[in-house]
Amino acid sequence: MRLGIPKETRSGEDRVACVPAVLKKLQRAGLDVVVERGAGERSGYSDEAYTKHGATIAESVFDCDIIAAVNRPAAESLPKGATLVCMADPLGDAQGVAELASKGVTCFALELMPRISRAQAMDVLSSMANVAGYKAVLLAAVQLPKLFPLMMTAAGTVRPAKVFVLGAGVAGLQAIATARRLGAIVEAYDIRADTKEQVESLGAKFVEFDLGTGDMQDEGGYAKELTDEQKARQAELMAAQIQSADAVITTAQVPGRRAPLLIPAEVVAGMKSGSVIVDMAAESGGNCALSKAGEDVVAHGVTILGPKNLPASVAQSTSQLYANNVTSFLGHAVQEGKLNMDLEDEVIRGPLVCHAGEVTNDRVKESL
Repeated sequence: MRLGIPKETRSGEDRVACVPAVLKKLQRAGLDVVVERGAGERSGYSDEAYTKHGATIAESVFDCDIIAAVNRPAAESLPKGATLVCMADPLGDAQGVAELASKGVTCFALELMPRISRAQAMDVLSSMANVAGYKAVLLAAVQLPKLFPLMMTAAGTVRPAKVFVLGAGVAGLQAIATARRLGAIVEAYDIRADTKEQVESLGAKFVEFDLGTGDMQDEGGYAKELTDEQKARQAELMAAQIQSADAVITTAQVPGRRAPLLIPAEVVAGMKSGSVIVDMAAESGGNCALSKAGEDVVAHGVTILGPKNLPASVAQSTSQLYANNVTSFLGHAVQEGKLNMDLEDEVIRGPLVCHAGEVTNDRVKESL
């Protein structure tokens, strides 16, 4: 089978779905890799590096048996009956999945990979969120007009910055770990009480608010959405915590829905001048009322960063991680030169969003 790796066309997307280091594994799985000319250039991988490891360079790759991409290509670029492996944003853009289905495309949306032990190496959300959490803290550290660590010098002592992380999923935990490594005092909050042990294991303080929520984690390991009453109560309790921090990192998102509003404009107005908010959910509506996706906003002396696609900002490393995820999935999905369509296997069934002209995923059907 031929595996095509296209050049990403989305604005600001510098990643590539395959790197030279994984080619031998793909070849052992029975795949001949064809890379679109220049596909890896923006992430630091030359055409020569691909050919040296056994790939073929072509002007177009959409005639291959399987297409592996970072983002979902336009439906019109894909031939009828193609097989696509990518991050398809199936819950945020269900109509895009329906367009693929109408062309008879078989699409595996890697964001829907089940969070089970044997699929950990295929979990693109975790590998990308890990990097995003790290970069968010670096952005805050650069923007904040004070140092993160405690410094005791002959000129006096500089007290450490206080960082508050909202959300203790993969991105939040990496943000906590990075802020701690930089020497900040870190506090964190998550509606899932069972994240307390993870937060504290990284040296941060877990802040607890009584929202009367019960179990706030779904079967997939993601946070459930709060009711309007719970959201209001949460915002009220968090206001003082946010206003005492020097830097706030927000990571709260609900797949397929607008990001929960956690920091109203009036809370920003009460923050210390010079404080920084990094809103990692800016692209899905924002956790802060004043954030704007892709922009830096200054309000009431507070700088609010709304970075877009943080993983793409370190494209060489994230392409490597993403390529490893894709290679692990294809090693499972391609057997003896054929595509494995065993729907009894949850690693196949979970990310499959359309096949044989039909949308197959129940959550995508609900969105439609």
